[in-house]
Amino acid sequence: MPAAMPATTYQPHLLNPHSAEPQPITPRNGRSFRLTELYQLLDCRTVDVVRLTDELILIIDDEGKFRTPCYLNLLATYLWYHHQPAARGVDSIVGRAILCHDKQFR
Repeated sequence: MPAAMPATTYQPHLLNPHSAEPQPITPRNGRSFRLTELYQLLDCRTVDVVRLTDELILIIDDEGKFRTPCYLNLLATYLWYHHQPAARGVDSIVGRAILCHDKQFR
């Protein structure tokens, strides 16, 4: 049986609020992230999707702001503000986030 083809060639990254360097990550199955995998990567119980472009998304901890302490994710927030200017000054992203192509989340 041939190996599964990736959903896209985009390299997903884990954006950690404690690091200025995005960490390349790959879905376990080589194609798309599953919920249980996302819960582990983000250390959370529920996720939310923040659309950046027609193809790029951020996957975030939906309950991240309820954590104590909660850490502002400057890189994820910057990307969101850059691609969605209406978000500026309205909200921010806290905790870990995953930047990926929308085909990599099924």
